[in-house]
Amino acid sequence: MSTFDSTKTPLPDIIRQITEGKVQLPDFQRGWVWDDEHVRSLLVSVARSFPVGAVMLLETGGDVRFQVRPIENLTFEGKLPEPERLILDGQQRLTTLTQVLALRDPVKTFDEKGRAIDRYYYIDIRRALEDDALEDAFIAVEADRKVKTNFGRDVILDLSSPEKECEAFYFPCNQILNSDRWEESLQEYASDKFGAYMKFRTKVLSAFRSYQLPVISLGKNTSKEAVCLVFEKVNTGGVPLSVFELVTASFAADNFNLRDDWYGSKLRKKTGRVERLKKEAVLEVVEPTDFLQAISLLQTYECRQQDIAAGKTGKSISAVSAKRASVLALSLGAYHKWADDVEQGFILTARFLRKHCFFASRDLPYRTQLVPLAAVLATLKERWLEPRIFDKLSRWYWCGVFGELYGGAVETRVANDLEDLLAWIADEGAEPRTIYDAAFQPTRLLTLRSRLSAAYKGLNTLILRQGSRDFFWKATIQELDHDEVALDIHHIFPKVWCEAASIKPSVFNSIVNKTPISYKANRMIGGKAPSDYLAAIQSHKQVGLGDAAMDEILRSHHIDPATMRADDFERFFQVRLDALLRLVEEVMGKTIDRANQSLTTAEGVIDDESSEMEAA
Repeated sequence: MSTFDSTKTPLPDIIRQITEGKVQLPDFQRGWVWDDEHVRSLLVSVARSFPVGAVMLLETGGDVRFQVRPIENLTFEGKLPEPERLILDGQQRLTTLTQVLALRDPVKTFDEKGRAIDRYYYIDIRRALEDDALEDAFIAVEADRKVKTNFGRDVILDLSSPEKECEAFYFPCNQILNSDRWEESLQEYASDKFGAYMKFRTKVLSAFRSYQLPVISLGKNTSKEAVCLVFEKVNTGGVPLSVFELVTASFAADNFNLRDDWYGSKLRKKTGRVERLKKEAVLEVVEPTDFLQAISLLQTYECRQQDIAAGKTGKSISAVSAKRASVLALSLGAYHKWADDVEQGFILTARFLRKHCFFASRDLPYRTQLVPLAAVLATLKERWLEPRIFDKLSRWYWCGVFGELYGGAVETRVANDLEDLLAWIADEGAEPRTIYDAAFQPTRLLTLRSRLSAAYKGLNTLILRQGSRDFFWKATIQELDHDEVALDIHHIFPKVWCEAASIKPSVFNSIVNKTPISYKANRMIGGKAPSDYLAAIQSHKQVGLGDAAMDEILRSHHIDPATMRADDFERFFQVRLDALLRLVEEVMGKTIDRANQSLTTAEGVIDDESSEMEAA
C-alpha cells in the first residue's frame, strides 16, 4: 500500500487552500523565520519559473491528531476551520508566498540583523521588462509604503495609494494572483502605460499564476513515528524535532498543554514538573523525553502483565518499551495515569543517588540510567529502602556504571532492566542482564583519563564516599565541595616529576595517579617529589600534621604512604591500582579477573595506545 502521493499543484490553488484554512501547520512546527532577502529571492525564482523544491503535506482525519494553527499573519473570524492537510515540509516557502501574494497586511519578516520588520513587496514594472533585470525589480517598502532617504526626511518613492502606484508604475505583489482592481486603477490613472503593463503581465504575472508546485502528500494512515522521522529527514537544516514536541502537539489536540505541565506557566501561576524535579541538584540533567520514556516503560509493562495474565503467548504479548514509537503512542490518559508516579520516582531516584554520594548532576555517570531507575522506584515507592531491595538496586546501578553499558542507544537495555529488576526484586527472576553483561577489566584503569567517562566519574565518587580528606584543609573532600571550596582532580605524583623520571604520559595521566584535592593543596604540591611536598604540607603553620595523621589522610584516598615517602612510583601505582579494583569489585558484586593482566609500568606494557583508546 502506498504511503504517499506525489503530484503538481498550481501555486494559486495551494495558496487559496491555505487562506481558506484547508491547509494549516501542526503545532510542533516552529515559527516563520525568513528574512527580507530570502523573501525577495523566492519571488524572483518563481517569477523566472525556477524550481523552488517540493512541499510535503499530511492528510488529516486519521488516528494521528495534532494541535494546529494557521500560517503566520493569517487570521480567521470565529472558529478556526478544520484543516484537510498539514504542512510538514515547505513551511517557510508557503508562508512567504501566502503572506506576499494573498494577504493585504504587510509581511512580517526580518532584516539582515534579525530584527522584526513589516514590509510590502512591489515589482518595478519597467525594470522587470528589461533584459536580465528581473532580480532587481522586486523591492520591499516599509508599512507606510514609502521609500525615504536623508534619515527619513525625504520621500523618494511614494506608493501609498493605487494612484501613486500606477503613476510610479510599481505593481503590488499582493495582487499578483488577481490584478483586476489594479488594472482598473491603471486605466483610470495611467492608461498610457497599459500596453507596457500587458507585456509585464504576460512575462511576470503569468509565471506566478501558472507555476506548478511539486506536492508530496502523506496519507491519513501515516503513523506518528513516521511523521516524526519524515519531519526530521526533510528538515535537515533546522533544529531536530524532539519526541516531546510531537507528543505536545498530539496532546494539545485534546486540549492538554504538555509544555505547561512540564515547564510550568507564569501566566497561569503554575509550577512545572521540571521545576519540582530540579530542586534536587542531581536531577538537573533530566530531560522531558526521559520523563516520557519512564511513563512509556510503566504503561507498556502494565500492558505486558495484563497480556500474560490473560493467557496470551508469543508475539501477541505486548513488549516493554521506551523506544520512540512507544513514547509517541502514549495516550493522554496514560500520561495522566503515570505522570505523578513517575515524578515521585525521579525524586526517589535522587534520594537513592544521595545514599551513594552523588550530589550534583555533573558527577552522574549516566543520565540515561535514571530512566529505568525512576520507573522502578515509581513502582516500589518506599519499599526501595528495604535493605534487600536497596542492595539489589545498588548492585545493578554500579554494574551499569562500571560495565559502561548506558552509553549510546540504550532503549532496549532500559526496557530489559525495568522488567528484569522488578522480577529479580520479587524473587521471580534471575539477575538483570545488565549485571550479567557487566565486566570490568583491570587494564581499564590505565585508560581512564577523561573526566567525562562514566567509569571515571563512578570511581571518583567511590573514593569520595569512603571519606577521603583533603591534603591541606581539615575536612573531607565532600565537605569542601558543599562549602564551594575550589576543588579539582590532580596528579598524586606530579606531572613535572613524572616527566623527569621518564614515566609515560599514558601512565601518569591515568586515574590511578589522580585524586580530588583542594586548590590550596595542589599549589603546595607544584612539581615536587611526593616526599618533599608531604613534608611541606605537614610543616605548614596552618596544618601542623605529624606523619601518622598525614598517613591517615593518604589512606583515605587509597594511597600507600610508604610508597609516597619513598618516591616509589612503581610500587605506589601497583598498590593503588589494586585498591581501586577492590572498590569496583565491592560495588559490582563481582570478582575481577586479574590473571594474565600485566599491569606493571616498568615493562612498558602501558603505552600510548591507551591514549588512543581513551580518545576513541
